[in-house]
Amino acid sequence: MDKLKKRWGITSNYDLAIIFIVFAINGSLSAKISSYAMNLLGIDRENTHWLFYYIILIVLVLPLYPFLLMFFGYIFGQSKFFYPFSKKLLRSMGLGFVFKNKNN
Repeated sequence: MDKLKKRWGITSNYDLAIIFIVFAINGSLSAKISSYAMNLLGIDRENTHWLFYYIILIVLVLPLYPFLLMFFGYIFGQSKFFYPFSKKLLRSMGLGFVFKNKNN
């Protein structure tokens, strides 16, 4: 755990626990929201080939994940950690245009 705290620039175990909680909530919720959106569109496992179902699910989850990460990071008081993390994720997905300049 000390290596992880040093890599992330975290000093307390409390902050580390909060970060893990945010990651857990965010992962579960982004998958649930994407699944719900697919059901609204009429895409489910019964009427869609499994490969297309999971490709669509991943395409919906990936852009949603960083935005929810920033939101829950803010709610839990860890925006200093999650905002740069989310920006890096968005840029790696090719969605860096969301941020106006590249210096932020």
